[in-house]
Amino acid sequence: MADVSHTRGDLAGHPDATEMQARYERVLGGRDVVLVDGPVLLVGLYCAVSPWVLHFAAAQPALVAHNLILGIAIALMAVGFTVAPERMYGLSGAMCAIGVWMIISPWIVGSAPDAGVIWNNLIIGVLTFLLGAMCVAAASKSRRGT
Repeated sequence: MADVSHTRGDLAGHPDATEMQARYERVLGGRDVVLVDGPVLLVGLYCAVSPWVLHFAAAQPALVAHNLILGIAIALMAVGFTVAPERMYGLSGAMCAIGVWMIISPWIVGSAPDAGVIWNNLIIGVLTFLLGAMCVAAASKSRRGT
């Protein structure tokens, strides 16, 4: 049997260690909000399914399509933040705007919304706004650092 024990251990002696470290730092790009990507995805997915979770799909058909489309958009932004953060952090401000829109949308898109719909969109909107603001802060911090 072959002895492969030399492949395990510390990489400090590896000839490409400094290059690998530099590439890792370049790929990471100073991202401080890695933990925000997951909650953004969860908020987006919840927003998309909330009409069926709270059972207002029959009473508010316009809000059903609205929440579904915006929930998918928020979830896609989270995927974008994860896959290409250096390109997507410019959309963090748009995420804040989506959060504000979610707060006021029950009265604009819906028709005579009940308290459950209002609270649902209020909570989704506040969370979206706060997560977007965290992404904006991290993006401005990383731009100042470069």
